Amino acid sequence: MRSTDPITSFEAAEAIKPVFSQHHKIILECLQEYGALGKDGIAGLTNLDSNQVARRLNEMKIIGLINLTGNTVRSNSGRNEREWDVTLPTDKAPHC
Repeated sequence: MRSTDPITSFEAAEAIKPVFSQHHKIILECLQEYGALGKDGIAGLTNLDSNQVARRLNEMKIIGLINLTGNTVRSNSGRNEREWDVTLPTDKAPHC
């Protein structure tokens, strides 16, 4: 957000934070249980809207909870979409 945004924008952003956190938890648990999935796969298994999932995925990538696998999967519309998976903790990562 910008410092020039009205105070109501800041208040709305603060009020929605618990929802973001809950969505992160739901998405993370889905990927842990079912493995790598695309946005639509996550949405279908969690009952979250695919737009909600799409917004959370990049946030979760930035904070290091999930990552892109480099693979694509078919979306509900038949297009390719990126596949996401849980980021391995550094102590569980494979050693080269």
